[in-house]
Amino acid sequence: MSASAFPPPSVPEPCAVEALRTQGFAVLDAATVRAWAGAESAVLETLASLWEGLPPDNYLKDGGHYRRRRHGSWVLVEGALVPVAHRAHWQPLSYNALHGGMQRWFEPLTSVFASNAGFVRLLHKLAELTTALKGGDTWYTEVHQFRIDTEGGIGRPTPEGAHRDGVDLVAVFMVGRHAIKGGETRVFEADGPQGQRFTLTEPWSLLLLDDARVIHESTPIQPLDPKALGWRDTLVVTLRSGGFQDEPDVGGATSTHQAV
Repeated sequence: MSASAFPPPSVPEPCAVEALRTQGFAVLDAATVRAWAGAESAVLETLASLWEGLPPDNYLKDGGHYRRRRHGSWVLVEGALVPVAHRAHWQPLSYNALHGGMQRWFEPLTSVFASNAGFVRLLHKLAELTTALKGGDTWYTEVHQFRIDTEGGIGRPTPEGAHRDGVDLVAVFMVGRHAIKGGETRVFEADGPQGQRFTLTEPWSLLLLDDARVIHESTPIQPLDPKALGWRDTLVVTLRSGGFQDEPDVGGATSTHQAV
């Protein structure tokens, strides 16, 4: 595993949509994310503390025990955020050859997490950005808290390899890294040979992906000290028009909870 770390090609927030249109991805640094979302550092630090104690991902088909996560769903309709009853995460095999084709009932996001002001602001801003990029005003949104650790010596952020998610926009927030090497991000043209590689290291920096244009992956992580546990925390948000991805003949109806 290479120890080199190429810096991410960050752009100013006003250039994000144009970067997505021209190259299929954009990176915002942490200061830009805070200003764009109107979220104070202290609010995001409180949000980051909620990665402690995530439950294990019990669906890993490679036999690993390196991933912990929670999952939640919302519909963003004309600027209103509508919670959805807890539901399985499902992807077809065409998008996830390793874990596709099965319902994965991850533990839900906590109410403390879901009500965090910084998190709510991030969802609203992502919906605005997706509308600017794609048009439309209704976005079926899935949210994943991930912790990848090195308990078994190596952790794999994307065990399925380079992939698409079958959505309109993917947002990957780097929440934190602790005592690891690796975890390089790689973004490639979906229908061509061109790609870029870089390492997100700054807490609350953000990778945005036009999922129709690019495929992406993150390389495995290893501990800096073989005797000490390391980890990589991310917040992944996907936005999709038309409905959630659901197993055929399984309903994906939204709740009628009050918008927040």
